[in-house]
Amino acid sequence: MVVQNGKFIPKALVGLCALLFVVSNAVADVTVRVDRPSVDLNESFVLEILVDSNIDMEPDLSVLDENFYRGQLSQLSNTTIINGQIRRSRTWTIALMAKATGKQMIPVIIVGSEQSQPISITINEPTNAPPGEADVFISSEVDQTETYVQSQILYRFKVYRAVATRQEGRRDPVISGAEVLIERAGDERSYEAILNGRAYNVIERVLAIYPQASGEISISPAVFEARVLRDGRITGRKVFESQAHTVKVLPIPAPPVDFPDAAWLPARDVQLSEEWSREPNEVAAGEPVTRKVTISALGQIETQIPALDPPVIDGMNIYIDKPDLSRLFEAEGIRGVRRDQYAMIGVRGGAVEIPKLEIPWWNIDAGEWRVASLPARTIDIEAPAAIAAPTPVPEPAAVSDGVAPPAVPVATDAYWKRVSQFIGGIWLLTLVAWWWSSREQTRETTEPEPPPVYKQQAKFIKTARKAAAQGDKAGVRTAVVEWGRLQWPNDAPRSIGDVAARVASPLSEELQSLSASSYSRGATEWDGESLAKALRSINLLIEDTQAATTDSLPPLMPPGT
Repeated sequence: MVVQNGKFIPKALVGLCALLFVVSNAVADVTVRVDRPSVDLNESFVLEILVDSNIDMEPDLSVLDENFYRGQLSQLSNTTIINGQIRRSRTWTIALMAKATGKQMIPVIIVGSEQSQPISITINEPTNAPPGEADVFISSEVDQTETYVQSQILYRFKVYRAVATRQEGRRDPVISGAEVLIERAGDERSYEAILNGRAYNVIERVLAIYPQASGEISISPAVFEARVLRDGRITGRKVFESQAHTVKVLPIPAPPVDFPDAAWLPARDVQLSEEWSREPNEVAAGEPVTRKVTISALGQIETQIPALDPPVIDGMNIYIDKPDLSRLFEAEGIRGVRRDQYAMIGVRGGAVEIPKLEIPWWNIDAGEWRVASLPARTIDIEAPAAIAAPTPVPEPAAVSDGVAPPAVPVATDAYWKRVSQFIGGIWLLTLVAWWWSSREQTRETTEPEPPPVYKQQAKFIKTARKAAAQGDKAGVRTAVVEWGRLQWPNDAPRSIGDVAARVASPLSEELQSLSASSYSRGATEWDGESLAKALRSINLLIEDTQAATTDSLPPLMPPGT
């Protein structure tokens, strides 16, 4: 990618408008991605649709109906201004549930005149609940049972809850057998799943494990502890455990013959790219140009990506800047990113060759060495402009005796006085402008205080009851989740299942029924009147709270539970 920093030359107004039109109508590719590469049948996942431009059209989601059940849809618009350039984007997120197992295609999605590329997701056979169809259970899995030193192992464990729980606690597994590095692979997720016709709220956590030595590592069961709410009563504290796992770690293989000193970089994918601050062929000798080289490795953290040796270029001086390290979270784990930056200055004019850049890396899926590369390129450095020779000063003509040469005019004191007055006036105007801006900034703006929390909650509950009475499932889900965020600000629920797990009967059962109905196969009848009546219990609590002039609701638990 080349960034041009040319000089700005004023044009006619028509030309400027045409340029602005081209910029505002730049290519608006549609990007789609899923939050996980594979899910079980009857398990929801999230599809994200991103358009990197200001398009007012909505995406055509009807193409999803052949292979998926559609859930709640949300939308986010974003506008950023960087260096005076306005960038707009829109993002849609929708919950989906597959209708069949196997590799299912998410087809091309059209937004206005733009369209996405098709992607696939793997749908596995549904996980059966333990004998007796437990109300609460926990499962875990690793994405591979054999890997290499410093390669990524993705460990997933999920907590399934069909009933509400209290006093919850989770413990990550203990890993023994070899030294490992453990990183969180993204945020904790919450979604809905149906197993054997029963609706479950699922909490999923993903860890990225990097063994630092060969041998065998043992991963103990993950643990979930909670008191279970059943039939309006809370049981004693129960402990639920997942499966244990063992992973064989292989030693680092020999380097490739062509790269005997290759650094060890195991990954699923490695991308290499470059970016220039300006067109290199427009640089003259003595002028700096910046080159950024970016390496991204899927399945590797940024600190494990080896540093690049600066190129040795005849005719250019290279100055190394501090590298920029970052990471991204993708469906297949962590993608580490390293950006090395160089300031390059030509010392002479003429052709200069920038050598080919090659980085060997180990493909953990194929089990073989691969090479990421940037091709060599030749750039032409402009020779420095020649310095013009000074104009010779003619010798003064000889004068006759007794005749004085003509007087040479000199700058008078009045000229410098006017210059000083002008500079002083500019300084005084700057001082007045600074004082005025400081005065404006110190003014206190009176903002209206937000309404009390109980009034905000009452508004959401009223909306939820109205939506339930009209059979609007999406409206109920949105309003109830917003109410839950006000009720539990420090641990805000993310779905209707989260709220169901925290409230008492009969509201808990009605919310679970709504969740199951939203993702059931085929068209099912749902009566929102029962839920509207159950929501009345929250209204009564809000009214009691208002009468007591407090800002928080009492717990939604029956006395004595």
